[in-house]
Amino acid sequence: MSWLILFVAGLFEIVWAIGLKYTDGFTRLLPSAITLIAAAISFGLLGLAMKTLPVGTAYSVWVGIGAAGTVLMGIVLFNEPVNALRIGSVVLIVLGVLGLKLS
Repeated sequence: MSWLILFVAGLFEIVWAIGLKYTDGFTRLLPSAITLIAAAISFGLLGLAMKTLPVGTAYSVWVGIGAAGTVLMGIVLFNEPVNALRIGSVVLIVLGVLGLKLS
C-alpha cells in the first residue's frame, strides 16, 4: 500500500510542478490554489509513504516520478523540445526509480 501511496504522491508532484507554470508567479488565484493544494497532498502522501518505506528510497522515487512526469507533461502541454538526450535522460530517471523499487 505504501508504494501506491507514493505513486499517487508523485502524480500530485507533477500536478503542482506543472501548476506553477499556470500561476503566473502566484498572481492567478485558481491555478495558485490548485497548485498549493496539490503540493500539500503530494507532501502529505509522501509523509504517509515514509512511515514504512526507507526515506532515501521514498524521496528518490517521489522526485523521479515528479521529474519524469513533469518533463513529459512539459513536452505535451508547452511544446518543449523533444530530442534523444531529453528522452534518454527521462528513461534513465525511470530506470533509477525502478531500480530503487526493486532493491
